[in-house]
Amino acid sequence: MIGAVIAGFISSRDRRLVEIFPKSWRELWNEWEIRGLVLISLSFQIVLMVLGNRRKYVTGNRISIILWLAYSSASTIATASLGIISNEGGDINDGPSNRKDVILAFWAPFLILHLGGTQSITAYSLEDNELWLRNVFGPLLQLLLAIYVFLKSWMDTPLSFLAIPMFIAGIVKNGERIWIQWSASIERFQASMLPLPDPGPSYAKFMDDYLSKTAEGFDISLEKVVEGSTVLCYSPKAVANDIVPDGATLRDGIYLFDIFKKLFANQILSFQDVKISRSFFHDKDMNSEKAFKVIEVELGLMYDILYTRAALSCTWLGNFLRLVKLSSIMFAFVEFLLIDKHAYLVVDVNITYFLLVGAIALEIYEILVMLPSDHTMFWLSKHNKSLVDFAYNVIFHLKYWLQWSSLIAFNKRWSNTMGSYNLISFCLKDKPTKCAKIQKFLFIYELLEKHRYQYFRLVSEDLKNLIFEQLMKKSMGALNIMVSKQLCDQRGDQVLKDMCCFDDIGWSVEVEFDQSILLWHIATDLCYSIDLNKDANMVENRNCKSSKSIADYMLYLLVMRPYMLPNGIGLIRFQDTCAETMEFFQEKRHILKRSHACDALLQVNTKVAPSEVKGDICKSVLFDACRLAKYIQSVEMVNQWPNERKWEMVSHVWVEMLSHAASQCQWFNHAKLLTQGGELLTHVWLLMAHLGITEQFQISHGHARIRLVAS
Repeated sequence: MIGAVIAGFISSRDRRLVEIFPKSWRELWNEWEIRGLVLISLSFQIVLMVLGNRRKYVTGNRISIILWLAYSSASTIATASLGIISNEGGDINDGPSNRKDVILAFWAPFLILHLGGTQSITAYSLEDNELWLRNVFGPLLQLLLAIYVFLKSWMDTPLSFLAIPMFIAGIVKNGERIWIQWSASIERFQASMLPLPDPGPSYAKFMDDYLSKTAEGFDISLEKVVEGSTVLCYSPKAVANDIVPDGATLRDGIYLFDIFKKLFANQILSFQDVKISRSFFHDKDMNSEKAFKVIEVELGLMYDILYTRAALSCTWLGNFLRLVKLSSIMFAFVEFLLIDKHAYLVVDVNITYFLLVGAIALEIYEILVMLPSDHTMFWLSKHNKSLVDFAYNVIFHLKYWLQWSSLIAFNKRWSNTMGSYNLISFCLKDKPTKCAKIQKFLFIYELLEKHRYQYFRLVSEDLKNLIFEQLMKKSMGALNIMVSKQLCDQRGDQVLKDMCCFDDIGWSVEVEFDQSILLWHIATDLCYSIDLNKDANMVENRNCKSSKSIADYMLYLLVMRPYMLPNGIGLIRFQDTCAETMEFFQEKRHILKRSHACDALLQVNTKVAPSEVKGDICKSVLFDACRLAKYIQSVEMVNQWPNERKWEMVSHVWVEMLSHAASQCQWFNHAKLLTQGGELLTHVWLLMAHLGITEQFQISHGHARIRLVAS
């Protein structure tokens, strides 16, 4: 009785809810529901294709959010559309379907094609590759549902037969995506780089020979034989022609990538690998521009393997599969043009044209993206000059038109930018907040405020030169694993020792790493402000600008990318330091500008150590940083250094801290950020590995084995 009353109440309530929408609205929705969904599904594929590859060289959250929404929703929309098509079709026992059911069933293989994704983004993140097995069952079930819809609505009409080539294209595309994700999964990627099993010489046979020779009365001696590769220097094959720009860079990058991709599988390099790489980077013609370009090529190739279909697309198998897909879709399109369509609604026919033209356009777009890729350009650089000349001219004019139309951006392998964050600017709140009350009501004020104060700047050639020169200098002694570990552990202490400053400010680099970053960030900012007030031209030298850039970049990593730094309490120190800084600025009510803020901080007497006054509960390092800044400023007079010498010390400390952070960051974090425009830290990490400043290589110089010598 009670159940009947409740059911009656719910039923009447549902009727009232339904009646909120007029009948005409409900009829319009029922009529356009599936049409809208298939068009949205096609739109998501276009978004993924056009924007998918751009995240390799575009920073910021906007493009990531758009791609995440499209990538996450694409499969859901396709699955929902198949379910609706299945429900709208007539029952399989009712006999032949009507014409509307037939054209709806023809849309089913297009949804399977959309489930296969696009070439430019097969995985949004590394975790998607690890879920490749789940991605086998999802498309398989959807394929079975699409086949069920197809058979359920089958009629002896040309349109029913045209669904078959579309199914072929969809199956091929889903198979490609699953294979790529399986290949890029950590387990498979690591397995693909394992050497062939080497059982070595038979120990039992060796001992049998040893005993038999001894029994025969021979004098037995053991001789060590060193086997293994004798190639310990880089000797590239000459590029066949000079028509393709950066042909030599592509050759070097692809060659070194085949060796150093082991780092992205958490494997170690052999002594020979490091020796070959060192011989290349220590060449007399090497400079920072060439070195960073080679690393750009390597990281671009790594991005392609982990997140796109490029690894398959540039093979003969990939080209064959592309031909199968494109020819199947083209065949369906041409036949659809020729068949009689008067029995179908005009709107459904037009939507079908949209789906066919969209599928063809996406396939052609994939080809256009592949033509100017590094793989294609490298292939052209090795072949006949007359053929390459013609092919390259075609590609060049095609690139020019596509770049002019903003459809495709070429020759970009990473953003060439570095994030920046400034503590004093954040504490001064010099960027006005819009709709602050609404943000606080939605509990997103703090999150948006933190993002509002980050900004990106180009990585200057001066900064690259500084990093390259310092790492090259350090790599001269990186001849074994123990020395390399010591170099990786240096975080500014060696610079201070070399410049005889360790006794005075060595404490600033002996504390926890996140504390050192905050100390040196604030101190560098204060010193920069003082010199800027003295002479604006004084801060234009390379070491000064580079110091400021790295200081802001390291704080950006601490605040926005803490997982890329060694474990610590960096965020706690940052918020405590910000709290003390803002409290200080509030006490000094006249502070409105950065220059006034820096002057006020430096005027505070810090004769007594701040830790003795504040204790250990507060993790702020504000006035410890002021003490450090005062010493750096006084070093000019005490040691009679010129201003450039002072900034040379600061810049070298920052390069050591940057290289320490790069060496401590895990490989999967480097790989993860390839999808967000790339990180300078990743380029430094790979450059260090090339120079032998890494813990990921073997101690052994070769394979020593023993043989018997009987006399």
